[in-house]
Amino acid sequence: MAQPHDARRWDRKMQQRLTRGEAAALGELYDRHASMVYGLVHRVLGDDEAAQEITADVFAYLWQHPDAYDPARGQLRSWFAGLAQKRAVRRLRWDELNEHKEHGRTPTAAEEREAERRIRLLGAHARADFIVQSMPATLRASLELAYFQRRDYRQVAAEFGITEAEARRRLRLGLQLVSSADTPAGGGRHDGQGRVDA
Repeated sequence: MAQPHDARRWDRKMQQRLTRGEAAALGELYDRHASMVYGLVHRVLGDDEAAQEITADVFAYLWQHPDAYDPARGQLRSWFAGLAQKRAVRRLRWDELNEHKEHGRTPTAAEEREAERRIRLLGAHARADFIVQSMPATLRASLELAYFQRRDYRQVAAEFGITEAEARRRLRLGLQLVSSADTPAGGGRHDGQGRVDA
C-alpha cells in the first residue's frame, strides 16, 4: 500500500501531466480510480447507466479542467470521490424533480423533505463506503471483525495478536471515521475530505 506522501507525489505528477495534455495520464487515472467512482455513484443512484455516465463525466471534467484539482488540498482519490458524489446527488435531485413534472404536479413540502432525507441518507451511505474502503487494511479488518462478527475489543486483540489498548484505539478510530460520513457533502471548495467545487 502506498504511503500518503507517495500518493501525494503521484497525484501531483498526474495533475502536472494532465495540465500538459498527456492523454496517457487520464488513462492511468481511470485505471486507478474509475471503479471507486463508479461504485460510489452507483451506491447513490442504483442505476448502472447513470453511474457509467457520471463516471465518464467526472474524468472528462478533470481532463478539461486539470487545475480544478489542487494537490496541496488533499489526495486525488478524495477529490474524485467528492466530485462523483456531488454529481450523483445532483442527478438524484434532478430525477426527483422530473418525476414530479412527468406527473404534472409540484411536490408537496412533505414530499420534498422526504426526498431530501432520502438523498442525504444515500449520500451518507456512499461516503461511509468510501471511508471504509480507504482505511488502512488493519483498521478496516478490526472494524469489520467487531461489526460483522460482533466481536468485542478483547476478541479483536486476541484475533490480531495486538494489545487490548491497540484494539480499542483501532475500533474507536474506525467508528469515528465512519461516523464522519453523516456530515453532508457540501458545495464548498475541495478540502481533502471529499468536497469539491464543480
